[in-house]
Amino acid sequence: MLEKMDKFDPEEIIEEFEASTMDAERVQRETLQKILEENGGAEYLRKWGLNGRTDPESFKACVPLVTHNDLESYIERIIDGDDSPILTGKPITTISLSSGTTQGKPKFVPFNDELMQSTMQIFKTSFAFRNREFPVGNGKSLQLIYSSKQFKTKGGLAAGTATTNVYRSSQFKNTMKAMQSSCCSPDEVIFGPDFQQSLYCHLLCGLLYSDEVQVVSSAFAHSIVYSFRTFEQVWEELCTDIREGVLTSRVTAQSIRTAMSKLLKPNPELADKIYKKCLGLSNWYGLIPELFPNAKYIYGIMTGSMEPYVKKLRHYAGGLPLLCADYGSSEGWIGANVNPKLPPELATFAVLPNIGYFEFIPLREFVEDQEQGKIDSGFLPMEPKPVGLTEVTVGEEYEIIVTNFAGLYRYRLGDVVKVKGFHNSTPELQFVCRRNLLLTVNIDKNTEKDLQLAVEAAGKLLADGKLEVVDFTSHVDLSTEPGHYVIFWELSGEASEEVLKECCNLFGSILC
Repeated sequence: MLEKMDKFDPEEIIEEFEASTMDAERVQRETLQKILEENGGAEYLRKWGLNGRTDPESFKACVPLVTHNDLESYIERIIDGDDSPILTGKPITTISLSSGTTQGKPKFVPFNDELMQSTMQIFKTSFAFRNREFPVGNGKSLQLIYSSKQFKTKGGLAAGTATTNVYRSSQFKNTMKAMQSSCCSPDEVIFGPDFQQSLYCHLLCGLLYSDEVQVVSSAFAHSIVYSFRTFEQVWEELCTDIREGVLTSRVTAQSIRTAMSKLLKPNPELADKIYKKCLGLSNWYGLIPELFPNAKYIYGIMTGSMEPYVKKLRHYAGGLPLLCADYGSSEGWIGANVNPKLPPELATFAVLPNIGYFEFIPLREFVEDQEQGKIDSGFLPMEPKPVGLTEVTVGEEYEIIVTNFAGLYRYRLGDVVKVKGFHNSTPELQFVCRRNLLLTVNIDKNTEKDLQLAVEAAGKLLADGKLEVVDFTSHVDLSTEPGHYVIFWELSGEASEEVLKECCNLFGSILC
């Protein structure tokens, strides 16, 4: 069992991955069989008349493709305390809050021990390949991670974000301890009640162990960028804390103060060293390797909605490699980054064939028929049939369908991916976009990527004024005719009216 793990052999993990991907089709059939044997007695699967069959052909013939809306009533019953076998053979005891919403309400998805084991398998696999290229010793890791509080549902189930459910698990702690350098920050900082106070103390802990830090990481690129933007504002205060050995009064949470008091001792030499380094930087370029001279790389999710933060992250990273984390969602994991040397923009993820059963809806033919008017707008279009994991074609785009051990069967994840190649017989996927994240005005359809490129292009107009885009979001305003895009962006300073008008004109030319 994972919770009893006391050693970690990266080469053994790689061998297991290579073996499972040599005949991914066979592993997929075995994985589906195991999922259906374990959960065949669940109400949801009985409804579709599988009658004990576990082969892919029967499964696809009987069980329909679904979205979260189709499962919501089942999940609500679980949340309310119904412990009968509804979606899974064994009762679900934990619920994850997805980052998405359903009609404005948080989206809940099941979380169980099997999903936790898949998470650890993904983490171990990617670390093994990462460590082969960028070996780390027995130093420390500055993990800019945060765990919000779990809460109890009406039926008494533990609920929280997927990352919270993972971080609070003993399996996570034991696996991380076995496979990589220890975290700089004590648990009281990670599980602190206030995000800003925890962030400040993460930075402080990193500085206290600055010569030992070998990895700087977070779940998302945005978190790393935000952390070092904050550092720009509080670095002198951090130096004061280190010099005097006393934590700033801005941190009021007693649990954090108590934990930090055990680490802080007056260290004027370290404080002066950090102070001089900060004064010597030009516009904070290369801040991370300057603070942590033994760091090997920076690690986090850098694809999809995180891609806009890569440019600023590179600024802080200087020459340090940016390594993209793995591919998954609150609903479950898909693949591991087994090519860590690829830059974030080119990152691919090899699907692990034994953590779930995967299908792929081809998109090219469907999109082409729509664009050429072959699909009558008065009728619901017929999508192409999904293909199996080993049946995808390099260069084509697909929507992913997931079946896993946590009660999701032929679940439309909503992600669009492109097949970039194969690792043995399992595909290596590149994330393209969320299929439902389209800004649509009249016949114009713009993806998340289109918006990112437009913001990046318009942001270049700010450079002369030494300004930059800190963050942005958007929506479609159909309250007036014609409808239009509304883009909100946060700038690092005040821009002139003339420059802002130029930016708006550029947005219009790119998005319309």
